[in-house]
Amino acid sequence: MSEKGFCRDCLTTASPQNRRCSACGSPRLLRHDELETLSIAHVDCDAFYATIEKRDDPSLAAEPLIVGGGKRGVVATACYIARTYGVKSAMPMFEALRLCPHAKVVPPNMEKYVKTGREVRQLMQALTPLVEPLSIDEAFLDLTGTARLHNMSPAKALARFASDVEKKLRITVSIGLSCNKFLAKVASDLDKPRGFAVLGQNEAKAFLAEKPVSFIFGVGKVSAARYARDGFHRIADLQRADETDLMRRYGEEGRRLYRLAHGEDTREVSADRETKSVSSETTFETDIFDFRALELILWSLTEEVSTRLKAKELSGATVTLKLKTADFKIRTRARSLDAPTQLAQRIFAAARSLLEPECDGTKFRLLGVGVSAIDTADQADPGDLIDGRAALAEHAVDNVRARFGDDAVVRGLAFERREKT
Repeated sequence: MSEKGFCRDCLTTASPQNRRCSACGSPRLLRHDELETLSIAHVDCDAFYATIEKRDDPSLAAEPLIVGGGKRGVVATACYIARTYGVKSAMPMFEALRLCPHAKVVPPNMEKYVKTGREVRQLMQALTPLVEPLSIDEAFLDLTGTARLHNMSPAKALARFASDVEKKLRITVSIGLSCNKFLAKVASDLDKPRGFAVLGQNEAKAFLAEKPVSFIFGVGKVSAARYARDGFHRIADLQRADETDLMRRYGEEGRRLYRLAHGEDTREVSADRETKSVSSETTFETDIFDFRALELILWSLTEEVSTRLKAKELSGATVTLKLKTADFKIRTRARSLDAPTQLAQRIFAAARSLLEPECDGTKFRLLGVGVSAIDTADQADPGDLIDGRAALAEHAVDNVRARFGDDAVVRGLAFERREKT
């Protein structure tokens, strides 16, 4: 069977013998035997934070760029230039700068990233109502039955979507297209950045066979070591196994391993996937034990969490404080509120009350705050439980910052912290 295909740039049908598009000359031709029948996609924005920073500051375009904290922080995102030096997300900053000492480092600007993420989401939802967000910059989409709506196949609609993202938002995405969520996610990692990869059901088993068992999502180092001791090193070993035997060994996880090893995944794309928590944390360059210093940092983190909640039109009723001691022990403390909130002042008040008893001379290297028990924004901050004037003032500050930038208004503790740095 000859492979069906089209040009990703102008959507013109491509003949099997063509190496470039006959209409626009582009070499970005997409071909696959199952191209017209597949409709489950995974979309991932390329080096999201770093791409946005380069978009907004053209002087960074050709530079290796790291978005992250100070020397004792971690890498949030590295651009593809920095990645050629071995820099990876979640890597300690000191290690990243050792690998790429000439990298440009910028702190994260979550408000800007959330705004762009929402714009990408809106373009996704123009394709299909079945959009399942996984994070600020990636989602599953189910385009089954949309061909008549768009007057084109799901594959072509996705290619047009990728082009729209580039033109309207000036960032890029990579797309994986398949018959289920597992294979679509695998495919989206095959052709980055600005990629579009197709992985069909017919080829899935052979493609997966030589991959390590840890290639299956949810299989970490500990479980992979256990499976290896039992003789399951590669996915081919799972494919040769009997499903009943795997279930006898590992219970329901055995069934999951067997089916995914064969490229089978029955999970549906769900637009109702809920955000479970919103949080922010930072690792300090030097250990801190002083309550006042920690309080100043806590306020900044609280403002960031509040900004994310407001951007996502969410609220939360449980505030959690996270601390990591100098000897790497984790402490978490939580407090439930009388009603959900999205206000920085209420989140901070609860988190501060949790922080104060912990400041007994212990040195900390990390501080974080999060909000869970998530609800919608319309359930937030009922008037009989809050100072209405303070709430109005906070929203007024948000509006000014939205128009003129974060530096337009610097409040209280944030101002004091800025003066100290």
